[in-house]
Amino acid sequence: MKRLLIDGELVGADRAFDSLNPATGEVLGQAPDATVAQAEAAVAAARRAFDTTSWSTDVQQRVRCLRQLHKALVEHGDELRELTIAEVGAPRMLTYGAQLDQPIEIVRYYADLLEGYAMTEDLGEVEVRGKPHRRWVEKEAGGVVSAIVAYNYPNQLALAKLAPALAAGCTVVLKGAPDTPLVTLALGELIAEHTDIPPGVVNVLASSEVAVGEVLTTHPDVDIVTFTGSTATGRKIMAAASTTLKRVFLELGGKSASVVLDDADLATVAMFSAFAICSHAGQGCAITTRLVVPRERHDEIVEQVAGMMSQISYGDPADQKTFMGPLINARQRDKVDGLVQRAVAAGAKLVTGGEKVDPGFFYTPTLLAGVDPDSEVAQEEVFGPVLAVIPHDGDDDAVRIANNSIYGLSGGVFSADEDRAIAVARRIRSGTFSINGGNYFHPDAPFGGYKQSGIGREMGVAGLEEFLESKTFATVVA
Repeated sequence: MKRLLIDGELVGADRAFDSLNPATGEVLGQAPDATVAQAEAAVAAARRAFDTTSWSTDVQQRVRCLRQLHKALVEHGDELRELTIAEVGAPRMLTYGAQLDQPIEIVRYYADLLEGYAMTEDLGEVEVRGKPHRRWVEKEAGGVVSAIVAYNYPNQLALAKLAPALAAGCTVVLKGAPDTPLVTLALGELIAEHTDIPPGVVNVLASSEVAVGEVLTTHPDVDIVTFTGSTATGRKIMAAASTTLKRVFLELGGKSASVVLDDADLATVAMFSAFAICSHAGQGCAITTRLVVPRERHDEIVEQVAGMMSQISYGDPADQKTFMGPLINARQRDKVDGLVQRAVAAGAKLVTGGEKVDPGFFYTPTLLAGVDPDSEVAQEEVFGPVLAVIPHDGDDDAVRIANNSIYGLSGGVFSADEDRAIAVARRIRSGTFSINGGNYFHPDAPFGGYKQSGIGREMGVAGLEEFLESKTFATVVA
């Protein structure tokens, strides 16, 4: 059984909970089920490490430890890969990208960034009451961080929080998702066994108890909360953290639109749209789940997308030929199926898919045509391989439809005229955007959303600065 990491020690718990393999529905293993007392102990350890050690001020130590962590992740990549495939249901091919190999490089990126990052800014002198005053700004670590991650990309989400927080000099309590605890606990074991990160600087928990999450978001010794998950949960965390005015960073849901202009290459649109919606079975907050197309080309585009979907392989995620794996659990699959069935009842056309496949928690690639932009399936985050095709009547109408959402995480646009495409992209309120299939996702590129898709940014320089405080100094020049 994997173990919790609390104050530098790998420990068990008095209870455990099952982690399932979503491709089979069978028990993969058990995770120690941390108690409220253990969560409080983890927070206390992080507080002590921040307040009484040199971690927050020793830049070279932090660089060295981040490089050790990167090395450990690379050297143990094969075992992490197999665990990610089995517990997350991530197809093997995806672990060579966003599920594992790319997240590992986030750690190296922040080690490199930290070495050259200026923690001091000179503001020069000003004259006040006839005397010169020298002023400067110093960056300091923000404090103790509670980092809570979702199940869909646990390596990416954990390292995109952990690496910049550590680079900034913060101490961290990291909590894995109840559906994928083993992957996150494996990270804690690597930290304990293969790095010189001091006791208490990183603590890693797994728990099925809601009260543990409440400790991490309300404890007075926690300074910063960073959370990835649903918008509904994000709202609750923001409210809970408000009693102590914690800094809160939220990476939440999305209902991103891919806008097709009337001069777009339809073959490219069909391929990109079909494979994007089926990436990790649609369990990605930034996936473009609405395809907004010219009304006069609606049927033609639907036919081509359906053709591409028919070529997508789904099944055993361990098979290197599999493109799409399962949904995470039966509850999520039932939610997806319910949204599809209600969409059809409301007037959408089910072109292909809409079927549960056993064993495991598979759901066939699903295409809905003629979707009303105000309907439930066009407004609610599905988190499954379901693409809703919505007709538009020109660029202005397409922009209106794309912005008709409480979310603003991502988006895309296709056009033969790049200037026209960029002009449309600039009118859509979202934190990231793809032009003709461009890939923005990289450790140096800030990621986050507008509106109810979240607050703050992960990765890039912006991701480091989320965990820093600015202190302004002034002294009278003699």
